[in-house]
Amino acid sequence: MKKIVVLIDDAAHAQAQLPADGPGEGVHWVFVACAPRLTHRASKWLAHGAREHWRAKWAARLFEAFEPCVRARGWRYELVVARGPLPPLLSQLGADEVIDARRPKDASPAPLPPFKASTPGSLWLVMLGTWFAAEAA
Repeated sequence: MKKIVVLIDDAAHAQAQLPADGPGEGVHWVFVACAPRLTHRASKWLAHGAREHWRAKWAARLFEAFEPCVRARGWRYELVVARGPLPPLLSQLGADEVIDARRPKDASPAPLPPFKASTPGSLWLVMLGTWFAAEAA
């Protein structure tokens, strides 16, 4: 039986990355939830049990949103939560194929650049122009 491991961290993005029709019979899917990393400062103050509890709740919400998609396709699947580095977990799972369906780190929209006045008076000109536009309307 072929084993396909899919790494997920966002249900909507992962559903879009999966094939609409499966590879057929004889395939066992393993969906691995990859929780966001805690910052060094946050993890310093959390006990190990609290981190594990947070990771379990996060994974439960992810799988709750993701599972109906997999059930509708009728695939044989297993849900796993990554609790450490991925390479040892992937070797332990013995995957024939690995699909990385995690959301790319740079997929969020870029923040707007801050407004920089080229001259000290240009900000006042913008404000006056906005005021005159409001008066004209």
